[in-house]
Amino acid sequence: MRGKRSIGLVAGLAMLASCGGGDNGTRVAASTSGGTDTSGSVGGSTTPTGCALRARQNWVLATMTEWYLFPDTLPTSLDPAGYSDVDSFLDALTATARAQRKDRYFTYLTSLKQENAYYTSGGTAGLGVRLAWDSSNRLFVTEAYENAPALNAGIDRGAQIVGIGNSAATIRPVSELVASGESALNAAFDTSTPGTVRILRITDAAGTRDVQVASADYTLTPVSTRYGVKVIDDNGRKVGYVNLRTFINTADDQLRSAFSTFKAQGVTQVIVDLRYNGGGLLNTAETFTDLLGANRSTSDVQAYTTFRPSKARENEVRYFAREMNAIAPTRVAFIGTGQTASASEYVINALIPYLHSDLALVGGNTYGKPVGQIALDNPSCSDDRLRVIAFALQNSARQGDYYDGLATKVEASCQAADDYNHPLGDVSETSTRTALDWLAGRGCTRIGASAAAARTTGLFAEAQRPLVSTRPTAAQRETPGLF
Repeated sequence: MRGKRSIGLVAGLAMLASCGGGDNGTRVAASTSGGTDTSGSVGGSTTPTGCALRARQNWVLATMTEWYLFPDTLPTSLDPAGYSDVDSFLDALTATARAQRKDRYFTYLTSLKQENAYYTSGGTAGLGVRLAWDSSNRLFVTEAYENAPALNAGIDRGAQIVGIGNSAATIRPVSELVASGESALNAAFDTSTPGTVRILRITDAAGTRDVQVASADYTLTPVSTRYGVKVIDDNGRKVGYVNLRTFINTADDQLRSAFSTFKAQGVTQVIVDLRYNGGGLLNTAETFTDLLGANRSTSDVQAYTTFRPSKARENEVRYFAREMNAIAPTRVAFIGTGQTASASEYVINALIPYLHSDLALVGGNTYGKPVGQIALDNPSCSDDRLRVIAFALQNSARQGDYYDGLATKVEASCQAADDYNHPLGDVSETSTRTALDWLAGRGCTRIGASAAAARTTGLFAEAQRPLVSTRPTAAQRETPGLF
């Protein structure tokens, strides 16, 4: 009955929130996927026909009333006429759950066409970079994608963007754009339409220069061909390193290939780098977990999926499945940040009851999204897809209350910075080095006692925050900071 499920991080409503403090202005989205159907449709709702605003709002209300995981939080009466679009009406419907931190904009309306392109093959458009603010509000490239415009123009991780314009004559300092407000910043970095030209003034190891880049359609590769998979020789110990950018269909075989390499070389200690991974398809997360579970029985529970009582027939128990290239790790270090969400958190949480203190979270606390979405398509509006929070996720120990992240749920953790001065996966990069040290049995500083304490004291606060779009595409919802 259900179509594709995904669980991922979604860009927030206000871009300025990512430039300031607070919770980064990010949203998280989790949708569920079972099987290989790419339609993502879920049946069961009969809705008013027509594609006019009121009809779409009525359809959203009917769907939420039927499937929403937190029905007791929905308003008893809410007049759609008071809202000028579907998004604001939907946000009003989820306001109580949001105040309770159960649905931090996890439920949203999106584009069926964009989602199918992204989840199926990683298809999207833009410059092909992730952008984030550091603690001094400087804007950096944290990652650049292969075969995308920015990397082809020589822009890579660690480059600071100090100015941007439509031409050399119109370049404005980033600091000026921030001061001008949300609309100016959003317009400057809106490159979702292929062929959009921007002049970026960047500072990197080669100095400061202006680079012209035109956005284009490209395919996002889940596992980088440059640094996504490697076997690190750490003083005679073989350590597997895998960096997964996003959970989409094409990731499955790339992960299987990575673990084939690990298996062939006898790797038993692994670094799983999910620091920017906002999630994606749940079935890919399940496969990833299987690849880390060669010593698990097919009767071992990987996760419980639980819907609201009226939809209890949809509940599922996911057991570990056999993967030919699976390994039986003795220790696993997961690199995470506040951008690590949903499907990424699923993999970590699923392994906690089995690895205990031989599993560590390295870097910073994760986002905190133990719920997932189903995708429901509007039969009267061909591109309307509602991602609605409809189920909760728990591991085999029935642990699933990590709304404030996993730092307090793991038995071992190590605080570490996201080091832009080195490539991802480099043994000198701070988070990677810290993970290697923990795997070797050396000590570290534990991540803050709680997310609330971290925000209050600043001792373990997020060092960088993604730049987010006010009108995120499907790809931007799952990959925080993507432009």
